[in-house]
Order: sequence, then C-alpha cells, then structure tokens
Amino acid sequence: MLALLLAHTFLQCCVWCSCPLTPHNVADVICPKTVEELYRILLFEAAAPSLLLHVSFSRHPGSDSASPAADKMVRRRTVPEQLPRQSPAPTSAPTDGLPARIYSHSLGVTIRTREDSSASAAGYSSDDDDDNDDSGPYSSKEHGSHPAKPKKTSIIIADTLIPGAGAPQHDAALVIQDALIAWVGPSNAVPARYTRHTPPGRIFRVPVAMPGLWDVHVHFEGENGGEDGGDENVARIATHPAVHGAQLARGCWEALQRGYTSMRDLAGYGCELARAIEQGAAAGGSGIVGPNIYSAGACLSQTGGHGDIFQLPPGDALLNLGVSSGVIRPGTSLGGGSSVLVDGADECRRAVRLQIRRGARCIKIMASGGVGSRDDDVHCAQFSPAELRTIVDEAGRQNVSCAAHVHSKAGIVAAVEAGVRSIEHVSFADEECVELIKQKGVVWVATRTVNEILKQSKGRGLPRSVWEKAKMVNGRSLEAYKMAIADGGVTFALGTDTPPGFNMAVELGYAVQAGMTNLEAIRAATANGPLVLGEKAPLSGRLEVGYDADVLGVLANPADDVTVLTKKDNIKWVWKGGRLYKGPGIGPWGEED
Repeated sequence: MLALLLAHTFLQCCVWCSCPLTPHNVADVICPKTVEELYRILLFEAAAPSLLLHVSFSRHPGSDSASPAADKMVRRRTVPEQLPRQSPAPTSAPTDGLPARIYSHSLGVTIRTREDSSASAAGYSSDDDDDNDDSGPYSSKEHGSHPAKPKKTSIIIADTLIPGAGAPQHDAALVIQDALIAWVGPSNAVPARYTRHTPPGRIFRVPVAMPGLWDVHVHFEGENGGEDGGDENVARIATHPAVHGAQLARGCWEALQRGYTSMRDLAGYGCELARAIEQGAAAGGSGIVGPNIYSAGACLSQTGGHGDIFQLPPGDALLNLGVSSGVIRPGTSLGGGSSVLVDGADECRRAVRLQIRRGARCIKIMASGGVGSRDDDVHCAQFSPAELRTIVDEAGRQNVSCAAHVHSKAGIVAAVEAGVRSIEHVSFADEECVELIKQKGVVWVATRTVNEILKQSKGRGLPRSVWEKAKMVNGRSLEAYKMAIADGGVTFALGTDTPPGFNMAVELGYAVQAGMTNLEAIRAATANGPLVLGEKAPLSGRLEVGYDADVLGVLANPADDVTVLTKKDNIKWVWKGGRLYKGPGIGPWGEED
C-alpha cells in the first residue's frame, strides 16, 4: 500500500506542480501505459526492497534540441595528427554508481540494483557502467515523445588486436555501436552495459582484429584495354562508359572483400562511385557495395603534361579532357573522369573549384612528367611555381588537400614547397628531398605495385617510350624508397596506382622488402592512410574509441607476416561503418539492416 500511495503522490506532484508541464501537454508525457508501468515497478519495489528506485522526467517534449548533422562529411570530423587522441571523458555517475536505464516515452524510469556483482563474477568490468553514459543501447539525448532507437551493437573478441598504431594487444575486445567504435580493451573487461544488450549472434570471436585497409592511390577508371600497345587514355575513350561502370562496380565489391574499406581515388570516377556506394549502404538503396571513397575527381595537368593525350590532335585532346575554346567545362569521357588540361593561374583556380563542386575530397596535380604518358619527360617539373601555389592555395581555402604526382627531383621540390599534403611515386628523390619532405611533414606514397606490374610485363602492351621510361624509373624508385625508410623520419602511406579490386595488399609486402617492419607496413596501410587527406581526414584507420568501425577479422597474424593479407580467404570478416559485409552466412550485399 505504501508503494501505491507513493506512486499516486509522485504522479500528482510531477504532473501538476512541475513548471514545464501544463494540462494541455500532460498527455504527451504521461500516458496510461507509462502510469501502468510505473505502478508495476513500484509494486515490484515493495516486494524487493533491495532495489533502489529512481524516477525522473527527461527533457520537455516541446523544447528545442540540437540534432546531429545528417551529412556524413560533417560527421567525419578531423583530429589534428599532432594532438593526442583521447577517449571522451565519462559522464558523471550517480552517487550510488549503479547501472541500467529503462525508458517509457518521456518518463525516465531508472532501476539500479545494488547486487550487480554478477557482471564482475562473469569476467566483465562494470567500472564504466555509468547510468548517464549515452554509449549504451539507448541515448537519452535522442529522447522526444518517443523512445530512442536502440543502437546496433556488435562485440568482437580477438586473440590478437592490432590497433593500427601501437603494439598489438592479446585477448582483447572492441565494441561497435552503429557506425563507430564505442569501447576497446581487455576481453575480460567488456562493460556489462554492452554485454547485457548484445545477442549471441552479434558477438564475434576472431583470431586477429585489425583496422580496415587503406589504398591511398587508386584509379576508378575501368580497365585500360591497351593490350595492342596503344595509349591507355585512347583505349578509355574508345570504351563505352557502361563497360567502365560494370568493371568498377565489380572492382568496388572485390576491394571490400579483400579488406580495403577506404580508398583515395587520384583521377577517375570516384566522386560518382562514392555516391552510388552511399546509396547502396542505405536501407533499400539502389547503389553498389564498395569501400569509402575519397576522390580527387579529374587530375590537373598542363597542356603537354602527364595528363595530356599525345596521340590526339590538340583540339580533340582538349575536347576529350573537358576543355573547349579555352574554357574548362565538366566534359565527357576523360573530362568527367580522370584528367583536365589547365594553363595559367586562372584556369588552375577554376579547375580546382570544378572538382570540388563535383565532390572531390582532394586535388591531384601532375607536377612532373610521367611514365604512362607517351611523350613527356619524367625528369622535368610541370606547372610553374605560381600555378602550383594557385592550385594548393585555392584547395586550401576549402580545407582540401593536394596530392602531387612527381618523379623528378625538380618536381618533388616544387610540389613540396608549394604545400602539397602527399607526394606520389617520388622516384628521383635524394637526401636533400628527404630532409625537405620531413621538414614539411609531407606523406610519401611510393606506389611500388605499379612499378612491379610494369617490370613483370616486359613491355607487352606498352608503347615503346613508356616501356623505356618504366625500366629507368623502377630501380631509382626502389632506391629512393629504401633510403627514405632507413632515414626513419618520413611518414609513409601505401598506394598501388591500380584499379580497384586488384590484389592491393601486395603493396605491404613491397614495403617490407624495402625495409619496413611488418607493423610499420600495417600502420602505413591503416593509421597513416587518412593523413593524406589533411584537414578533412576521417577518424579512420585505428581501432580506437570514436573511430569509424572499419574492422577486419583475419585468420592469420599479419604482424608476423604481412603477406597473409594477400590471400583473400584469410580475411574472413569485413566490417565497414559497423556493418558486416563479409563473414559466414553474409551475402554479397552485406548483412541485412
């Protein structure tokens, strides 16, 4: 009877005496079902005095509340690399420190038991079981007049956990909630607030857990089709866009199956593919399955530079590269895909703006001659210093980083001095270049895979001039790479310079052959990947609280031998953004929502 009297008195006081609540909106807050539940709980309290009852109203349903930005680009916040990344401080706990929360509409009913030692007895730590912590299955910040949607929780228990940066941890676990990592620690200390709400089918035991892989230099262009020795750019123009689309859709799926959850596209159709993948990830979406894509859109090349098409007359080349009568336009074929020709500061500035308008997350600059272009010289710098500064400054005004294709020393120095964030290939670097690269904090991307592919081709399917340049560049590129690794002060990320779906993990093996340890190569392929995006880098590449839940479950330990990642069957589980895309019983489109 005492419990009934307390319930009656409490409801009368809350409904009629609380200032924010007035008779016309009481029904929005106290419904018959809530009253019935409260009476039931109070009766239970009378029968079980060991329980402590705490009742409180949550936020007034008519009040304003901030909602998180819907744009994923906003959610992917930036943390400067030089600042230590820390887990968010826990919210203050109630003085009794007891767990659990139940919600009924806008009435918050908390039942906290004093006899919660069963969690510790089961091997889990309840130290973090803070009732005010919103990382549990329901978030009090999301409450209005309806219950919050439960967070989707997965627990991964690993014999070995490779965090991406730092030493591996043994007998470890991590908790995924929705798209983010919510907790990382010893497997015998997973907080009970996660274990009590996670069904057995959402608990995974894996031999090795590690971050999803990054390839920071790919080309979403479709296969080249230049087997007859013709120029690959001409072959692309001659191929119907539908063929490229089919090739790329398959490549995106294959990349994810191989454990690549993020890629930087440095000239191709990545902007468009990124949208298609976002559509595929949505419930009932009509898009495709693939990695997170951070694209440069079309690369910027000077006329007669590495992005030009030397086999075509100048007018035809300009039309196919998105330039007409001296005016840059979105264009078709390569103009909408991989390259655009620009000359002078004004054209450079407008080209940057057009790529950002298209959805580019970075800008690619052809800052020296290249191997795959027929007639330019790899030893020469391309673009004037003023043009380079214009490109970098215009991109920087919108917090977009720049990547520079460079082989020659002159191109390396000019690009680094202009302020690019990463340099690609870096074939003719010397000690002076290494010191400058360290001083400016530029990321080195060696792209050894494409060099090895060209070497193994023995010139088949390549124009003679391209094969001669490939032979010259390959040895010098490896020599420079080894020198920079031995120096110990350069930051590396890994990229293959291939289309998606290739066995891209061979790049880790080439890094180890050049002098990296297994863990250094893993870091270059995970934690260092986002660094190439500068201020717009996502929280990705590490198994840390607050980071994107891009996680691999691997059958063998790459910290002992990175080549295990080149065998697709060794990568048994793939999570991207908290969603399982590969695992036992998982179909080609990933797990159902």
